[in-house]
Amino acid sequence: MSRIVLATGNPGKVREFSQLLAGLPIEIVPQSDLRVPEAAETGSTFVENAILKARNAAAHTDLPALADDSGIEVDALLGQPGVHSARYAGPDANSAENMAKLLRELLGMQATERSARFRCVLVLLRHRADPAPLICTGTWAGRILERPVGEGGFGYDPVFWVPERDCSAAQLSATDKNRISHRAKAMSSLRQALAGSDAPKFR
Repeated sequence: MSRIVLATGNPGKVREFSQLLAGLPIEIVPQSDLRVPEAAETGSTFVENAILKARNAAAHTDLPALADDSGIEVDALLGQPGVHSARYAGPDANSAENMAKLLRELLGMQATERSARFRCVLVLLRHRADPAPLICTGTWAGRILERPVGEGGFGYDPVFWVPERDCSAAQLSATDKNRISHRAKAMSSLRQALAGSDAPKFR
């Protein structure tokens, strides 16, 4: 079984990754358990930031590393918050503050103007100097509500309407969310790559 460091300390992401990777011959260890410092997310794209986080985790642990960078893109805001989703309301902002800013930006807009999507980019490095990272992506389309609805999930889930379920992402069960979310789609691609005949070989 391969041991892989997960480049996050976010409890919500740790839970989702553990569920989505269940059954594979890998042991996922959150970087927070190994005292890995947070990487500076200085990239201008999800791919750049995911690679930065994965390389940081691999460099501090000498283990293969898995990182994601994800966020919400709102068409009326030209793709914002995008890569700034986690700090949309400021560097120390929490989820409630980020959602509040987003809702202020969209105040007065009709439902047809609130189209949005979650995007996830996963990067897997075999080692810190891996010249060819495995990159998988996934998107989840919906729209932004006028106010938060639901108690589950994390991040922007309470303000993200899921058309195919007629509810917010925060009202989905963890099992259902892990079937249809952006992270689930990216993870499905990753699972296929890890289970395939040309799967990455770890040290």
